[in-house]
Amino acid sequence: MNKLKIFFKKQPVFIISVIIALFVIVYGYLANDVLNTVSGSIMSFVSENFGWLYVACVFCFIMFLLFIALSKWGNIKLGKDDDKPEYSNFSWFAMLFCGATGIGLVFWSIAEPLSHYVSPPQGVEAGTVSAAEFSIRTCFLHWGITQFACFAIVGLGLAYFQFRKGKSALISNLLEPLIGEKATKGVFGKIIDIFSVVVTFAGVATSLGLGVSQICGGLNYLADVPNNSKTWLIVIVVITCIFLLSAISGVNKGIKILSSVNTCIAIALLILAFIIGPKIPILNTLVNSTGQHIQNFFSDVTMINAFGDNSWIMNWRVFYYAWFIAWCPFVGMFIARISKGRTIREFIIGAVIAPTIFTILWLSVFGTIALNVSDSWSLTELANIIASPETAVFIVFEKYPLSKLLSVLVIILLAVFFITSADSATYSLSMMTSDGDMEPPVYKKIIWGVIEAAIAFLLLSAGSLKPLQTISIAASLPFLFIMIAMCPALIKELKKEKNWKNF
Repeated sequence: MNKLKIFFKKQPVFIISVIIALFVIVYGYLANDVLNTVSGSIMSFVSENFGWLYVACVFCFIMFLLFIALSKWGNIKLGKDDDKPEYSNFSWFAMLFCGATGIGLVFWSIAEPLSHYVSPPQGVEAGTVSAAEFSIRTCFLHWGITQFACFAIVGLGLAYFQFRKGKSALISNLLEPLIGEKATKGVFGKIIDIFSVVVTFAGVATSLGLGVSQICGGLNYLADVPNNSKTWLIVIVVITCIFLLSAISGVNKGIKILSSVNTCIAIALLILAFIIGPKIPILNTLVNSTGQHIQNFFSDVTMINAFGDNSWIMNWRVFYYAWFIAWCPFVGMFIARISKGRTIREFIIGAVIAPTIFTILWLSVFGTIALNVSDSWSLTELANIIASPETAVFIVFEKYPLSKLLSVLVIILLAVFFITSADSATYSLSMMTSDGDMEPPVYKKIIWGVIEAAIAFLLLSAGSLKPLQTISIAASLPFLFIMIAMCPALIKELKKEKNWKNF
């Protein structure tokens, strides 16, 4: 008993977080309908009353990063002045892209452009050229700078405090300049860290569940493999074993190698899709939509109606902003871990600008591939296709040559994305529950890996990942306030840099 008390005293964040995770697994499986109703009500309250805050904060985060990057502080090293980057540019970019974007970009790259084309917001007519143009630039915004700016806010703070100031890699430490060391080391700090862990495992497990559903949907569509709980279990067990082996081997081996492989597969799929797809329309889309994205950036990123219907904005834009913020603790911690030795300016370019450019290229190709064949179906038929987004990509590919090869590459890419996302999440969760230790114990990696897989499988089996996804997004509201506080806290510390005016 004494040993148990000592262990709890030393590991309160880990123990309490695991207990909450186990409760979510059991309750989510036994009372999925109740959880769905309650979480839906919470999410409606959050979006309706605080949607404006999400929109305003995401815009401010982008402007804050731009200000920091262009200031003299941009030359400050995330580490000691003589520290060198731990990874090559390619490995760094690969891990930034795979750890941050994960499964979502592949999952939605066909279904989302079609969704906005079929059901755009008020003022845009469905099925028109205007709807198609709005669709692509909207996807650019959702999967580009807005999400990466959110991740970079947390990542920059963690990297700076960890490598420059010698603090442990904990979210609570980012608030120390504002609330003091006593508060961050005490109960308040532990609550922040526990909350960050809960938001993380809920968001990650949901995304893993989406990845499994698309992998199994693709196998069912292509090879008539039964899309049932048995198949889900097999896929989850196999992939979980792989990512646990990778997580145990550490960042320098498992995650680094898998991210490089994943990036190469993504580039190969992108090139093949461009060659097979409508090349001139793709290039036209790239140029036109990039221009429209830049031209309409301020109005799009702050889009919320003062008068009129906000349902589309709440269901898409605010939903995405909240989802990205829910991912911030884990993604921010991971990209901070791999960015030691970079300058602040390098970090912002690498963590925000570079993946945004790749995302624009990706969505220009796949968005055009989807919209180019949209007239093969009526708007009603398209609505039915996107109602099952896990198979939409395979249905659209059937309209092009080498559709089987494209579909197989998508399934492989999803599987490797599943592994890299779960791998980096497992590592981050282990760090967060090990007092920020950059080399967390193996048993914690195993426990968190199994928990992530179990939540994804049990909620898929119960019939819906929606409650957990909604909970993680609703829980992002308190974390949004933490992110807001991170900005002045970082500025306060940057002002303490010796001779910072000479940087």
